[in-house]
Amino acid sequence: MIDKLEMFLALVRERHFGHAAQRLGVTQPSLSAGIKQLEGQLGVQLVKRGARYHGLTPEGERVLIWARRMVGDARALKAEMQVRRKGLSGELRLAAIPTALPAAAALAARFGDAHPEVILTVLSQSSEDILAGLDNLETDLGITYLDGAMQGRRSVPLYDEDYCLVCPEDGPLAARARLGWAEVAAEPLCLLTPNMQNRHILNRNFAAAGRVPSGVLESNSTVVLMAQVVGRGLATILPRQLAEFIAGGKPVRIIPMEPPAETHRIGLLAPDRDPLPPLVEAFLRRAGGPG
Repeated sequence: MIDKLEMFLALVRERHFGHAAQRLGVTQPSLSAGIKQLEGQLGVQLVKRGARYHGLTPEGERVLIWARRMVGDARALKAEMQVRRKGLSGELRLAAIPTALPAAAALAARFGDAHPEVILTVLSQSSEDILAGLDNLETDLGITYLDGAMQGRRSVPLYDEDYCLVCPEDGPLAARARLGWAEVAAEPLCLLTPNMQNRHILNRNFAAAGRVPSGVLESNSTVVLMAQVVGRGLATILPRQLAEFIAGGKPVRIIPMEPPAETHRIGLLAPDRDPLPPLVEAFLRRAGGPG
């Protein structure tokens, strides 16, 4: 049944029979037949019928919960037996919000040095996509904001975000030692796009100061933001760890912002499964221990 549940999960992820079949490396008729066989085994209809995928039936929604659990456990079992045969090896998928990529890179490097037989994939994703990827078994670990994200997941706190203005070294604010949110709001800024949790936080900090930022450019890439600071003379606001990482050697100034009213903790998340897959358990332990 596990192989049919894998087909079912792929269909739910892709929301398209053809794309799901391609993802699994099977033909579309084979995928459709597998879903029908699963429905026959369970005695219920899982997928709303139609020429295209139109979503799940109520029974399908319930089976989805069980499918994620059963497939996750089956994969963890295979991974543990592989470790018993070959030692710590295999593939590990880590997703991180853009502002936490330096932390992700540092953790991946430390883990990779200790376990060279493990192939690591590090992805940049939004907080929403990270949580969905953990739930859908598309990723093994995520680095994101821990605010309200820990239910049903294990966590390892990493650091609290603090923010800096990054501006040209000859900019009007470059000589300042510290800046307030109200005065920075009047500057021409380039910021992350509104779908990013970091942008939500910045907007709340500006709102607490009674201001709306003067956005000139938005991007989901911090590399693009830094290019705008260097090449166009704009300013951006980034967490200190990221600002120091990507601004090295560039003609910019990094100026601390006044502490906001609320702090936000960045941490490592994993599905709350017992036992954990061996690679996930080893990564959490090296990062500081499962929470």
